[in-house]
Amino acid sequence: MPVKAVGWARSFPVSQGVKAGRDWAREHLDMLGWTQRAPDTADDVVLAVSELITNAHVHAHSDAHVVLVWDGRCLRVSVGDSSGQLPAAREPDDERTSGRGMALIEALADEWESHARPDGKTVTAAFSFELADCSG
Repeated sequence: MPVKAVGWARSFPVSQGVKAGRDWAREHLDMLGWTQRAPDTADDVVLAVSELITNAHVHAHSDAHVVLVWDGRCLRVSVGDSSGQLPAAREPDDERTSGRGMALIEALADEWESHARPDGKTVTAAFSFELADCSG
């Protein structure tokens, strides 16, 4: 049985900041009806997009290449950058003003993963719609 999915992709240069990425993601979530039918999950997706783009810009000093893929059950948000260093959630530290991005992704997404590529890495966060399951 063929898998039916729809996807969108866009690059966000370091100079553009994360607001354009949040707006772009929100526009697609509106098109999918998530902002009306699952507003809390839509907000989680927008925050994840913001964090992942910020990580690409701040930690990798790289443009962020964002791909959204919706298969009817699960929305996958993938952000690629030019750093080969894979992310990891850090322990909370009141002394640091940064370093909480991946902990947020871990808390918001149903699942997340990262993998190295020859030219950098990709971090993917998956969000289910209502009671759907993103695994598999």
